[in-house]
Amino acid sequence: MSQPAFDPAADYPVSVRRPDLLRTPTGKPVSDLTMRNVVSGQVRPEDLRIAPGTLRIQAEVADASGRPQLGQNFRRAAELIAVSDARVLEMYNALRPGASTKQQLLDIAEELETSYEGRATGALVREAADVYERRGLLAEPQA
Repeated sequence: MSQPAFDPAADYPVSVRRPDLLRTPTGKPVSDLTMRNVVSGQVRPEDLRIAPGTLRIQAEVADASGRPQLGQNFRRAAELIAVSDARVLEMYNALRPGASTKQQLLDIAEELETSYEGRATGALVREAADVYERRGLLAEPQA
């Protein structure tokens, strides 16, 4: 028997109305996240991170409630789950005005798109590179 399709309006809050859709990054159902399971060691720290699928569901809820920018933020967050925390911080710092050349930003966009399937996030970095160029906010290339 198949599950009914997700309806962002009817199924919100998802954790109450459709917990069957929510899983940890390790595949555990959200219903397994209990204090008893934490104490017994059945729930580990890696189980407590948010999963990309959960973020995509949140994006659908945001879109359905008329908040498309928030939906896009959730989709980009889902893409960034695969990127290490250290690399995300490096990318964040590279996006500071004056910190990177246009090529460096385009290289980050390419990395996001090819290494992490981060098309939405790569597009955002490309857009930032273009805006920084128009506003004179890029670092000067080193000779």
